[in-house]
Amino acid sequence: MAEYKVPLKDMSFLLYEVFKADEMWQKLPKLAEQVDKDTAQAILQECAKIAEQELDLIARQGDEIGVSFKDGVVTTAPGYKEAFKTYAEGGWTALGGDVDYGGMGMPKMLTAMHEEMLCSADISFALYPVLTAGAALSLAKHGSEELKERYLTRMYAGDWSASMCLTESHSGSDLGIIRTKAIPQDDGSYSITGNKIFITGGEHDLTENIVHLVLAKLPDAPAGPRGISLFLVPKYNVNDDESLGEHNNVSCGSIEHKMGIHASATCVMNFDDSKGFLVGELNKGLACMFTMMNFERIGVGIQGLGAAVRSYQNALEYAKDRLQGRALDSKINGVKNPTQEADSIMVHGDVRRMLLNMKALNEGSRALASYISMQLDYATYGEGEEQAKGEALAALMTPIAKAFFTDLGFENTVAGQQVFGGHGYIREWGQEQLVRDARITQIYEGTNGIQAMDLLMRKVAGSKGTMLKVFTDEVSTFIESNKDNQTMNEFILPLAEALTDLSELTSDLLSKSESDINELGASANDYLHVFGYTAMAFIWAKMAQVSLSQQESNGESGADFYQSKLHTARYFFARLLPRRLSLIASAKSGSDCLFAIDDELF
Repeated sequence: MAEYKVPLKDMSFLLYEVFKADEMWQKLPKLAEQVDKDTAQAILQECAKIAEQELDLIARQGDEIGVSFKDGVVTTAPGYKEAFKTYAEGGWTALGGDVDYGGMGMPKMLTAMHEEMLCSADISFALYPVLTAGAALSLAKHGSEELKERYLTRMYAGDWSASMCLTESHSGSDLGIIRTKAIPQDDGSYSITGNKIFITGGEHDLTENIVHLVLAKLPDAPAGPRGISLFLVPKYNVNDDESLGEHNNVSCGSIEHKMGIHASATCVMNFDDSKGFLVGELNKGLACMFTMMNFERIGVGIQGLGAAVRSYQNALEYAKDRLQGRALDSKINGVKNPTQEADSIMVHGDVRRMLLNMKALNEGSRALASYISMQLDYATYGEGEEQAKGEALAALMTPIAKAFFTDLGFENTVAGQQVFGGHGYIREWGQEQLVRDARITQIYEGTNGIQAMDLLMRKVAGSKGTMLKVFTDEVSTFIESNKDNQTMNEFILPLAEALTDLSELTSDLLSKSESDINELGASANDYLHVFGYTAMAFIWAKMAQVSLSQQESNGESGADFYQSKLHTARYFFARLLPRRLSLIASAKSGSDCLFAIDDELF
């Protein structure tokens, strides 16, 4: 497997040339106090060192050995405890945290790139700090002052980690039927009893305490989702002097044996009259948990991107070195590599297709993730219309970040494996690990089918198209601003066509759903991908605009980078954006072909 190299140049290109993040940070008072361009650059460079020099080195061993479980104790793979200590001592566990409790308060645009580095190096390791960061976000927003003072500071310091405990054996996506109970106690705490499954980082040896955020119901709670409350349940109780007290009757019953992410502990967790503390208001726990889940869903999308980036780097290095056959035009134009017995497989059209697919989709996903992260920063730190627009766009595009990026991520890990041929199927090259690790990203934090329903049914149909209009208006403004720029026509014209197609598809589906609600469920997955490719076309057009401008103003300075961008943009518009056309046809085919067949005839 190739050594991982963080794409710092591309990250800087997005931050400062495409999105002008440094200018945005200075306009938002709360961010202006925390970050500027120099600080951001230093953070990315130092994080790159951790990813390349620490995490990349333990990933293969982590996959081979995995976590172990004995007598309720989970032990992580060799090297993980030391790597986590180095990571925490570097302050990385506090990167996006609330500054009032020891966090660094960095913007999402920066932490998203940090997460990509972690996930490209080792998704399994990344899950431990990323889940803790998500739990801290929920606690910071909804927790009492006492809970924040007691727990957040230690979580940001990396002394304690966190998990989120939602799923039960009978209750996956339908959280309204959970059975975990919370009984009020005289001291204001709650006794939590129940069992949770698929809990990432539920038990391990990386930190001295683990803070569990647990969904449970009081005995008299309303039925369904309206009766869910959120509780903080520590592995060890915390004394008044903030030292660790007695064990809190929280135990790991077993760990799951999984297809991938072997070095991540996925646990069955048992709560047996464990002491818990209410986070937020009673019966409003799902809203509190969604603060964390929305953070995690974008993070899971970045996991898919991280695996895909690593796949591309591996496949590209292999393709340049692997000698097989001669170019098809060698009899006409001569042999490409006359000193060797064969040419590299880079001369073959299908290999170039796979590599360019990966390159275009990876760079497009990173750029789109930066755009969505920017909306989150506006939603968090902005004011007035700017904040409202950020909130609307972030909510609209969260399911795209999760589902579209992970679908593409898995596609690109498989493509990388295909470039390797037989070597991609055996363990010694490490490529097959990426395929296994990436597969879970399409499943957890809400399956991609659920994300598609969230986008079309809740966000688009639920708002009667008003949330979508925020996005289409922004793209239309960009198109209008470039209508007289002849050099942009090759990007603007197909983007305008794609936007029109998306708008017409939306109107068609919303109209049909008025008489048959199943139209939304039948077309949701196709619709999400049409939206995804259209949104990516918008972002690729923005990158092309900057690259054209830089070529004109800088001449030969950085020419290779911008020329590569333009070539890749042209490839996306020529070979990948047309994918939406078959998806549109499928989405418009209706629900009858799905529901006309009786269950017994399957």
